Amino acid sequence: MTLSTPQRHRLERTRRTLAAARVTDLAALGAAELIELVERLRARLDDAVQMIDETTD
Repeated sequence: MTLSTPQRHRLERTRRTLAAARVTDLAALGAAELIELVERLRARLDDAVQMIDETTD
């Protein structure tokens, strides 16, 4: 699969978001911060699925 430059940037942003979430101490976050983290991950997942759809159509 060949990705365009914008798609590669989107994928890299998704990887950075996931990496940051992996090193976050979830126990230290408050409820609002946990919600923000879930929303960021949800947005990146949605973007990744859209990108897969773009490349497989």
